[in-house]
Amino acid sequence: MKKTAIKPVKIIPLGGLEQIGMNITAFEYEDSIIVVDCGLAFPDEEMLGIDLVIPDITYLKENASKVKGLVITHGHEDHIGAIPYTLKELNIPIYATKLTMGLIENKLKEHNLLRTTRRKVVKHGQSINLGCFRIEFIKTNHSISDAAALAIYTPAGVIVHTGDFKIDYTPVFGDAIDLGRFAELGKKGVLALMCDSTNVERTGYTPSEKTVGRTLMHIFEEYEDHRLIVATFASNVDRVQQIINCAYKTKKKVVIEGRSMVNTISTASELGYIKIPDNTLIDIEEMRNYPDNKVVLITTGSQGETMAALSRMANSTHRKVSIMPNDVIIFSSHPIPGNEKAVTKVINELAKKGASIIHQDTHVSGHACQEEIKLIYTLTKPQYAIPVHGEYHHLKRHRDLAISMGVPRDNVLVLQSGDVLSISPDQAKVTGKVPAGGIFVDGFGVGDVGNIVLRDRQLLSQNGLLIVVVTLDRYNGLLLAGPDIVSRGFVYVRENEDLIEDAKEVVTATLEQCARKKITDWTHIKSAIRDDLESVIWKRLKRSPMILPIIMEV
Repeated sequence: MKKTAIKPVKIIPLGGLEQIGMNITAFEYEDSIIVVDCGLAFPDEEMLGIDLVIPDITYLKENASKVKGLVITHGHEDHIGAIPYTLKELNIPIYATKLTMGLIENKLKEHNLLRTTRRKVVKHGQSINLGCFRIEFIKTNHSISDAAALAIYTPAGVIVHTGDFKIDYTPVFGDAIDLGRFAELGKKGVLALMCDSTNVERTGYTPSEKTVGRTLMHIFEEYEDHRLIVATFASNVDRVQQIINCAYKTKKKVVIEGRSMVNTISTASELGYIKIPDNTLIDIEEMRNYPDNKVVLITTGSQGETMAALSRMANSTHRKVSIMPNDVIIFSSHPIPGNEKAVTKVINELAKKGASIIHQDTHVSGHACQEEIKLIYTLTKPQYAIPVHGEYHHLKRHRDLAISMGVPRDNVLVLQSGDVLSISPDQAKVTGKVPAGGIFVDGFGVGDVGNIVLRDRQLLSQNGLLIVVVTLDRYNGLLLAGPDIVSRGFVYVRENEDLIEDAKEVVTATLEQCARKKITDWTHIKSAIRDDLESVIWKRLKRSPMILPIIMEV
């Protein structure tokens, strides 16, 4: 009897590859699709005026009837931040662990989606059935509690998705990673391993979160007579717990400042993921009732974000906290690549105010280094390796590591966002491409700012704007008034009157030429004004401002 070939399962990353952030992956088998994570990315310097970047879910909308649910690995913005925007397009249920769900619910409240969204809290070790898939949540460690890896059982085989993880044998809260479960899955057979690549270029092991607690305690004891301000990620609940522990031991009161920090710690405290001793936490209004050396501020702004609490303190725009020469500022985080300049700027501003800055040995990563990644490969023994969560150089380095761990070279698949990977025990290959990329969020506008608008913004920021206003006779196209020329970000008109007069003459000559040629079409006239002005300005100044002709008819 002929053995029937197993149909392949499709793995479709819609984001999170070749970048840090915006993690979202679809898994499809026949009439079932599940979506793992739904994160956002923060704009880079070239995305002028953009607030957030969210994934393009065109493919999911086109196949809405197949989408069974959204499965979330942990509660960081790059994994949950785009959920409200996605739910406005697709009403699908969400599955996540307790703390992760609490953080998601905060977002749903902001967007008025809480009542209309189906949600299920899943415990580590539990499984859920969605269409053709069964998804098991496996305990892992990360820089936020309740992180989970996923074992995705498909008709084609088991796919293990690590999510963001590290191996921490002494976590601050909860249990260590469930390595035994990874080993059991490896014994039964793992079709593919999708493993975190963030720290793949770092050798050795990532230190335990508890090592930071020891360093912080030394700092608290050394600077006992100072006010301490500790900046860290709002989502790093374990770090906040350790700061609170140090404050309690040194008899200091704790103030939590920054909207995201307050929201996250409130949620974590309500759900029992952070324990705050009685009479330790005080409101920022109460701070003046205590001497400075009896106060610790835990604040947002460790990445130099302009509107975050620490940046406002540094710029003297914070309403309730002024930096004093006796203050000690602890940066309990590393700058995310691209944020170095912003962080340095904040440090310089704080130093000018006389504060002492500490940023060595006060942070450990939440991601696995090489030896931890190797251990996961050793335990799971995957047939295929699919590096995820990283820029291209991370994915390429991960490919080399997977090959060194015995995965055949042809079975290590470095994908791009939008690739459709069809994978079965017999073969794995990219069989198609779907729309993938960033949708820009600017204020309340989602997707209304595209590459053309961004290019205009870049042009305006680099070269400025020249507006030419003319009034023409409706019947014969003759110039009745103007041209008037307005400059914004190009030249200061009062100091460049010769240039402006020359520009007016050029426009007048262009309009006369159009009238002689009987050209009455506005588009042609505007184009002629633009071309002739561009030519003159380039010859004079070697600049190319955006030229905006405005024609009025009378």
